[in-house]
Amino acid sequence: MKAMLSTAPGGPESLELTELPDPEPKKGQIRVRVRAAGVNFPDTLMIRDLYQMKPPRPFAPGGEIAGEVDAVGEGVEGFELGDRVLALTGHGGFATQICIPAAAAVKFPDAMPFEDAACFVFTYGTSYHALKDRADLKPGETLLILGAAGGVGTAAIELGRAMGARVIGAVSSEEKAAFCRELGADETLIYPHALEGRDAQKELSAQIKKIAGGEGVDVVYDAVGGNYAEPAIRALAWKGRFLVVGFPAGIPKIPLNLTLLKGSQIVGVFWGAHVMREPELHAANVADLFRLYGEGRIRPRISARFPLKEVPAALEMMQYRKVMGKVVITME
Repeated sequence: MKAMLSTAPGGPESLELTELPDPEPKKGQIRVRVRAAGVNFPDTLMIRDLYQMKPPRPFAPGGEIAGEVDAVGEGVEGFELGDRVLALTGHGGFATQICIPAAAAVKFPDAMPFEDAACFVFTYGTSYHALKDRADLKPGETLLILGAAGGVGTAAIELGRAMGARVIGAVSSEEKAAFCRELGADETLIYPHALEGRDAQKELSAQIKKIAGGEGVDVVYDAVGGNYAEPAIRALAWKGRFLVVGFPAGIPKIPLNLTLLKGSQIVGVFWGAHVMREPELHAANVADLFRLYGEGRIRPRISARFPLKEVPAALEMMQYRKVMGKVVITME
């Protein structure tokens, strides 16, 4: 097998394409011939030892895969050779083969291409859990998405529309704004690449309120963080919900009096912990997402494809926030 390994903490350039013996599945495991692997922002953090999970080295990043079962370990039931499965692996996905617990694998419809399957559960699972379970988003409410052109952001646009919300996509360029409108965003807003100073923050908050109309936005989906968070919270309507999803622009410091004044909530979205702690709810959410995919209401927007040997280029694209939609690694 081939794998793109992290042998020491560092950026994408530190990864090494390596040949290894084919892994053998242990009891309760299946081996998957990886056809495609999704690229996600945590991959860029994990190789630098900046993520919550720190696998022992050497390890391959890549937490989301799709492929075919090509070996079945002792005691495994319900899987056969050739079954098409997707899985959240945490790491190890940027490789041509991987052994995973059978319980972690999910069969997916024949009509779903491998590339779509590899870019499906992480982004849609995160955004559906955020909007449905954490925000209780209701039809007719206004949803503001910061970082709307990224993987979880584009998923949030589609899911917000499917749930009957009015969606405002906030992004850093007109190109990304046009992309969000193609996905179904009702309105778009362009914020500066660097939001510095109180005046700039006040201006952004005023822009949000003007587009939202009325008292402001009901739900903020923040996949950016940094100095963009506070202006969005200031634009919340009464009893609004602010979803903490990610911090590529840094961890913000929020004046908590804002939550008192607006009767609002700041709600954490730790999807990985939700999957582990609430497996039955996660399984129900995945079933909902497959249904929405089958109805044509959601579909991963893959903007770039890279072969395994070009994983570093894919991760660079991700870390510098140049991605619109999803990036996928293909093994063929």
